[in-house]
Amino acid sequence: MNEFDAIITNREQLSHYDESGRVKMVDVSEKDITARRAVAAGKVLLSFKTLEKLRIHDNPKGSPVEIARIAGIMAAKRTSELIPLCHQLELSKVDITAEFAADGIYLTAEAVTNARTGVEMEALTAVSVAALTIYDMCKAIQNDIAIGEIRLVSKTGGRSLKK
Repeated sequence: MNEFDAIITNREQLSHYDESGRVKMVDVSEKDITARRAVAAGKVLLSFKTLEKLRIHDNPKGSPVEIARIAGIMAAKRTSELIPLCHQLELSKVDITAEFAADGIYLTAEAVTNARTGVEMEALTAVSVAALTIYDMCKAIQNDIAIGEIRLVSKTGGRSLKK
């Protein structure tokens, strides 16, 4: 039995499968609408030379950080179009922050909504697309850029309110 077969065998533990093993969208209609917030983070590892060019606004493609912020916000709004079984959410807020560090740019994405399901995927999508945008805009000046450590930092709302 391979890893995929083991997952399918244990599908009763996975919310996106029905009793017959077919993929399904989770029904959240009985859940309460609550305020929900998620924060995700990631890193774009850049050379000292590239970081200096960005700090002095000497990038041939413009300001990667500001464009990445807008790209991340736009991506969060389209998460349900990108992730097949993700619920469509009306977002109240999406914010992307970027911090220059010695080894690159550290990104944080915050997504907020009032909904029946969490907003983690929107925050993770936002930070991922923001990182990809920085990569795209800096690849002309550095060819060994790395993106990493994309992760959920925190979430609130839903069941976590009842703890």
